[in-house]
Amino acid sequence: MAKKEKLQKTNAMRELERAGVHFEVRTYEDDGEEARGVGVAIAGKLGQDPGQGFKTLVTLAPGGDHVVCCVPVADELDFKAAAAAAGEKSLSMMPTKDLVAVTGYMRGGCSPVGMKKRFPTLIDETCELYDTIFISGGRRGVQLELAPADLVAFTGATVAAITR
Repeated sequence: MAKKEKLQKTNAMRELERAGVHFEVRTYEDDGEEARGVGVAIAGKLGQDPGQGFKTLVTLAPGGDHVVCCVPVADELDFKAAAAAAGEKSLSMMPTKDLVAVTGYMRGGCSPVGMKKRFPTLIDETCELYDTIFISGGRRGVQLELAPADLVAFTGATVAAITR
């Protein structure tokens, strides 16, 4: 019988454990794909409702402040609505080349939990439709399933309508 490979913990897992937040780890085979719609494909691989899977987008305000936005994988961020919810004049996507330096996470593995620094966080209101949601576990191929209320409380997030 083959020995089961031990999953190395990520910053996201360590921080949630330290805070006593219950979560489940879900893994999938990462094929390195970065195209649009990959989140929906991953949800399909794991037998999840795509509305339950949330991607993490890091945005920039005009003054250079970062705002983390979590939206369902099949949806797009409404920049105007997100800016209003964050109390900013406008928001734009942070350049991908800056992602690792700012968050500590690579594209496709960015989690709202365990970044190098805590940033203001917005989570789309559709999270409240589910008992649990899925977020990146901090590495490609790893997702964390947790209660949306626990994620909101842990990150200090604002829940708002931020998709279009």
